[in-house]
Amino acid sequence: MNKQRTKDYRKRVDKALATPKLQDALHKFGDAFLLSREKAFAGHDFEDLRGKISAMKTQVRENHAELLQQFIANAEAAGTIIYQAKDADDANRYIAELAKKKNTTLAVKSKSMVSEEIHLNKALENAGIRALETDLGEWIVQLAGQQPSHMVMPAIHMFKEEVAELFSKETGKQEPADIEHLVEVAREQLRQSYFEAEIGITGANVAIAETGGIALVTNEGNARLASTLPKVHVALIGIEKLVPTLEDAARIVQVLPKNATGQLLTSYVTWIRGAVPCADEEKELHFVLLDNGRSSLAESPQCQDALNCIRCGACANVCPVYQTVGGHVFGHVYIGAIGIILTAFYHGLDNAAELVRACIGCRSCVSVCPSNIDLEEIILHLRETVGDEEGIGAGKTLVFRKVMQNRKLFHAMIKAASLLQKPVTRGERTIRHLPLFFSPLTEWRTLPAVANTALRDAFNSKPQKVDKPRYRVALFGGCANDFLYPELGLDLVEVMNALDVEVFYPKEQNCCGIPAIYSGEKETAVELAKQNINAMLAGNPDYVLTTCPTCAMALKHNFVEYLKDNPAWAERAEKLSSITIDAASFVLNELDGADMFADLANKEKITYHDSCHLKRGVGVWQEPRQLIEKSGHELVEMAHADRCCGFGGSYSLTSHPDISKKILQDKVADIAASGATCVAMDCPGCMMQIRGGLEKAETPVRAQHTVELLAEALRNKQVS
Repeated sequence: MNKQRTKDYRKRVDKALATPKLQDALHKFGDAFLLSREKAFAGHDFEDLRGKISAMKTQVRENHAELLQQFIANAEAAGTIIYQAKDADDANRYIAELAKKKNTTLAVKSKSMVSEEIHLNKALENAGIRALETDLGEWIVQLAGQQPSHMVMPAIHMFKEEVAELFSKETGKQEPADIEHLVEVAREQLRQSYFEAEIGITGANVAIAETGGIALVTNEGNARLASTLPKVHVALIGIEKLVPTLEDAARIVQVLPKNATGQLLTSYVTWIRGAVPCADEEKELHFVLLDNGRSSLAESPQCQDALNCIRCGACANVCPVYQTVGGHVFGHVYIGAIGIILTAFYHGLDNAAELVRACIGCRSCVSVCPSNIDLEEIILHLRETVGDEEGIGAGKTLVFRKVMQNRKLFHAMIKAASLLQKPVTRGERTIRHLPLFFSPLTEWRTLPAVANTALRDAFNSKPQKVDKPRYRVALFGGCANDFLYPELGLDLVEVMNALDVEVFYPKEQNCCGIPAIYSGEKETAVELAKQNINAMLAGNPDYVLTTCPTCAMALKHNFVEYLKDNPAWAERAEKLSSITIDAASFVLNELDGADMFADLANKEKITYHDSCHLKRGVGVWQEPRQLIEKSGHELVEMAHADRCCGFGGSYSLTSHPDISKKILQDKVADIAASGATCVAMDCPGCMMQIRGGLEKAETPVRAQHTVELLAEALRNKQVS
């Protein structure tokens, strides 16, 4: 691990967290984006659209060589000069030599992330050529000596007062911090450059194989000016921008503005095939087709889907980490979730290592991706790769390989912890203060104490009186349910028994392995998958129930993925996956049991927090709400109900507690603003985070699992 790189990264995190104006601006933008996006997609089937884009882009990847040759042939037939650049240096050399050949002193550029990727401006500067950004946001960050903080909105991190100061230095007079005025200043300052420049440089949003042409999707007219007025137009194009047909290109043009900025359509859609005529001047059109790691990415079975990206930037717009620290921290050149992957392949794994660890795994990016890329899965693979390259640390290696894989040792150590914690807990179930260097962990939330008696030890003391059970189900407790909240498991038994379901608890079950895989330790995750498959299928249950969506993701998806190529385990992993279900869905959909909890005597105003892996991993969000309302409670929706609470397992404990703290504070504020007296959720991890934040902030709102509320309803009915 590069200690200096980590130190520098932490400094950037601290600086971003100490800038509340940045977080406020990014939060406001994120909120406005979601509303605009929803309106833009009204009347459209987003899932259908992204399914078609994903299938088309996958086809392009699988037939890339043929489509590339078709594109080149058609482009050359239209008079375009083609250059295929293997890497950044190759592309920069070609463009700089072309500029020198044309006696260029000034090149005007429209916004192009590919030019940022290869650091083209610096290369032209070294060749004695001035490269002028003409996109408003790009020009602002160029004047500031910065790089873009967003792929679509480069200067989103800056405030109008900062821009006014930059423009004042450029014009030599005091410019007021009025947005309309500043736009006019930019227009006046940049207009003449289009006539003076010998070369115009653009990117391309799509490259169409059947025509040999490109499309530019922009909100400013600068791309049209840069591509038409100078005598030479250079389009720098990543080779993944290929699409087979004009129809495919039109579909991307239809989706891109809606998913990027929430617009129905951008202001300008420009189709270019061959050199664009401009009066009687002779024009040249050059397409520089850039590889720069894209072929390597295409050869990676675990990561190749990232090439399906259409560069909308939405993965950053909805990311809680990006909204907390911004793109100059959660990015290298490319930002957000897709930026992590592209950085690893285009700029090296060493530049991506800290970004890989910064992802909290909330899957918000996955839910809005117009190309249907499972970004979280790819990032987890990169985390494993970073672990292989740099190691995960001696402490984590010891815990995962020597302790966690040994179930008896692991559980014995947790039981020992329940005894060792007593001087801190003083007999309470909540840890409010930790001593010495552990104290930061309880500065902004309380923590649950390890239970005196684990669920696995208390389970048999819970009598079950089910004469003729409808089903016999196994409970997969997970670490939090088992060792922190055993009462949750006992409440589940009570609820299931009331619905004529018998529950048993396989004692051989172990951790689901998610902490290991999130730390890049796949060897342990695979071993735990095998242990849990054996344990959960041993009693031949009708279903396997979970109270934790992260565990549900592991049992339903991860185990299958880990073992799909292992003939001895693949079928059994599929079997476990098929019978695993979260508790709320089981009660509502399989048992039709909502009426059991009706006519509640003690009604309460309840808001609901969507756990990331329940909604965006398992696809469950309506069922818990229906159960709460059926119980007679008043359900009130909080703002940002499905925004991450900041837990992320070890993310909030050892990896990025500083970022986790800020995300939690936002969640606590939304809960308090709802006016509810209780916030419900279906994840013990979220319960630990949110309950701890509410208690530390002394907010009089209780945090409960939906199963606990159902058990309360049963007990209240019995009393009444």
